Amino acid sequence: MKRRVTVEIDLDALIRNYRRIVAHVKTADVLCVLKANAYGLGVGAYAKALVKAGCREFGVAEPYEALELLKIVKKGEASVQILSSVLPDEIEPMVRAGVTLPVTDLEEARLVSAAAAKAKKTAKVHFKLDTGMGRLGILAKDAVETVMAARELPNLDFEGIFSHCPMAYEPKDPFTPRQIKLFKSIVAELAGRGVSFRKVHIAASDAINNFPETAKKPFTMVRTGINLHGSFDPNGRKALKVEPVLTLKTRVAQVRNLPAGTTLGYGRTWCLAAPAKVATISAGYADGLPLALTNRGFVFVGGRRCKIIGRISMDYTTVDVTDIPDVKAGDEVVCFGRCGADAITPDDWAAVKGTHAYDIICSLGSRVQRVVHGG
Repeated sequence: MKRRVTVEIDLDALIRNYRRIVAHVKTADVLCVLKANAYGLGVGAYAKALVKAGCREFGVAEPYEALELLKIVKKGEASVQILSSVLPDEIEPMVRAGVTLPVTDLEEARLVSAAAAKAKKTAKVHFKLDTGMGRLGILAKDAVETVMAARELPNLDFEGIFSHCPMAYEPKDPFTPRQIKLFKSIVAELAGRGVSFRKVHIAASDAINNFPETAKKPFTMVRTGINLHGSFDPNGRKALKVEPVLTLKTRVAQVRNLPAGTTLGYGRTWCLAAPAKVATISAGYADGLPLALTNRGFVFVGGRRCKIIGRISMDYTTVDVTDIPDVKAGDEVVCFGRCGADAITPDDWAAVKGTHAYDIICSLGSRVQRVVHGG
């Protein structure tokens, strides 16, 4: 049977977005972040399409994501890097698998070195510096000393050094320029001591858009995740001309003509002021429709925007279709995506919810069928 709710993934649009990012950052390499199963959309299709488009660097959050990606990416075709942290018991299997690892302190460097020596391998690592994120990594004040000490350890290829920005979505906030300056000063001091890196990176999607200097020397790589999907943080610039990749669809369950005074849904949050034609559509918050869209959001029915009325339920949502002729059960509904010249995007939903597009995309439920096109 046809699934009630589907998210269509346009891999051709994904590839176009990747190539636009590559062109925008010019000489810097582009690492594609595919953590959380490509934000829940299916890492296999994403990775294959991006490799075909020329991507040679992938980033994930934890070991099982890395192993899953290594099953998809052929050996030597692209590298897979854990960007966050690696726990002590995870180090040896990750070294054996050939995953690029973060070094967040000297003890971790020692453990990776020992595991690599035991496996008779050279482990590729990137020093992770905390220049203001306050989450993980070597504190900036300790960075030079730690790197110099770790460089004495055997069986390690110190390929990279990187950091992460907590405020890069705010182009006018002074914190990010200070953070970039601090990171560059550390890299420069290490260079003065004869230590250089092939991969130097601080920019994720927000910094690519708002701080173009993060794609210029000494930086040699940027990381992109949400921009691949055609989305942005709502606060920053939209320097990249990327396009939406996703279309979320469902179908009409029932259409009814209801009299004035009828209240709709849990909490009776909507009362019809006049007779109306109301469609109940087969998607709710379990499928990823934010509860915040209650009485505020829109979907496309019959090619036109229709207002959500009544509280969104787990499985269903009620919509005013009074002005849409001939609506019937089984008709297609576009929850977000393009409809003619109009469009509703994950960014639009994020604005209503007071969040960002990551939250919207990662919230698409497990019963939402992923349907891939192109690539």
